[in-house]
Amino acid sequence: MFDYSTLFSEGLPDPAPRWAPIPRYYFVGGNNDPEQIPVEGLIEAAASVLRRDGSRLAIYGLGLGPQGYPGLRRFVSDKSRRQRGIEAPIEDILITTGSGQGIDLISRLLLNPGDTVLTEEFCYQGALNRFRKLGAKLVGMKLDADGIVIEALARQLAELKARGIRPKFIYTIPTIQNPTASILPLDRRHALIGLARDYGVPVFEDECYADLLWEGVEAPPALYALDPGQVIHIGSFSKSLAPALRLGYLIAGWDIISRVLPLKTDGGTGALDQMIVAEYVSRHFDSHVTHLNAVLRGKLDTMIEAVAREFGAAAECWLPKGGIFLWIRLPNGVDVRKLLKPAAEAGIAFNPGPDWAVSADNSSNSLRLCFAMPDRLTIRAGVAELARICHEQTGIPVRGGNVPR
Repeated sequence: MFDYSTLFSEGLPDPAPRWAPIPRYYFVGGNNDPEQIPVEGLIEAAASVLRRDGSRLAIYGLGLGPQGYPGLRRFVSDKSRRQRGIEAPIEDILITTGSGQGIDLISRLLLNPGDTVLTEEFCYQGALNRFRKLGAKLVGMKLDADGIVIEALARQLAELKARGIRPKFIYTIPTIQNPTASILPLDRRHALIGLARDYGVPVFEDECYADLLWEGVEAPPALYALDPGQVIHIGSFSKSLAPALRLGYLIAGWDIISRVLPLKTDGGTGALDQMIVAEYVSRHFDSHVTHLNAVLRGKLDTMIEAVAREFGAAAECWLPKGGIFLWIRLPNGVDVRKLLKPAAEAGIAFNPGPDWAVSADNSSNSLRLCFAMPDRLTIRAGVAELARICHEQTGIPVRGGNVPR
């Protein structure tokens, strides 16, 4: 075979491993509950929209422009107004191939090597990796149970300004933060916007999980709703409907949309997917998400009970207000990265804290578990197996006093 390796360009990532079957205890990624995919509803939506508009598939972008299927953009506009307080006409909405493409586009639009980006100290790995790949310097914003600690952020911005540094943007997940699942309160949102204005720094708002709220939990308006001129907003259907559909959206003024469109060189996000989803969500979205959230809340309760039973006082859980993840802190001195190999050998996959943090200094004893995909029996068994491995490798949790066996 020809040795292509001599021709590879510089700076490529490491080669990908061959795909392996999903392990038994799969607590990673943003997958959702397979039983909650509305298969029959999607079948009906596909048949309906194909009969009505299927001939448009002969033309790139359905012959309706590069920003995405108008029916889906209308739904995003309506949903964003009703649920997030955002007033955005469809001209300010771009459909993307998942919210990850939105992060790619805004990163390419704004970042140069050496730029500083403020992110939450624990944050979405995909965003951190994208920013780092483009040469950005990351500064972590302190978090508590309610999200960004505004007083600490104010000090950081002042210190950066004193050093002649103006961050390129603040990247935040204010509604169901990933991985901590907190919701930034309204007063902090106003304060964040105020600081962004004062220091001349835009805000890049990721609301990928904002639809997944527990019953009785309300989220304040999106940051974009509070100041559209200061904020760029992205969202997704991956968590509320189906990850494999790869549909997200970007909301911004035309000054941003017009510069992002030339960077979106994929020929358009899959039009058939957009058509089917628009047909389905325009009729069933609210009822579907209400049911899904009830199922997810039940799975979270199962996981929290399992962690308490198996780890006892050795595990501190950040209690989610929605979403699909549980962020757990183990005692100082435990490095969860040392558990990865023995856990994998036992059929367990989990996310180690340093992969979801700006620094390993305050996250090496933390881990993220996704509770959405496995059923309740699997959650219980998997957490028990993880506790066993953790005990064998670190002596934690201590067997006996705090863990009934």
